[in-house]
Amino acid sequence: MWRKSILNRLDTTLIVFELVLSVVFIVVGYLIDNHYIRGVGVGLTIAWVTSAIAYLYKKKMVKP
Repeated sequence: MWRKSILNRLDTTLIVFELVLSVVFIVVGYLIDNHYIRGVGVGLTIAWVTSAIAYLYKKKMVKP
């Protein structure tokens, strides 16, 4: 029981962390004018969107 609540918060925390990290990489890439770092940020943004969609789908499918 307690493990399920921790895992639910971990999902949300990792999704938010991925979004923040992608924004940081994009901003740093623009500040130092580095295309590679911007590309890493864009890749993280794509991963964030994918994980957010999967999380919402999981929440919709698993209703208590």
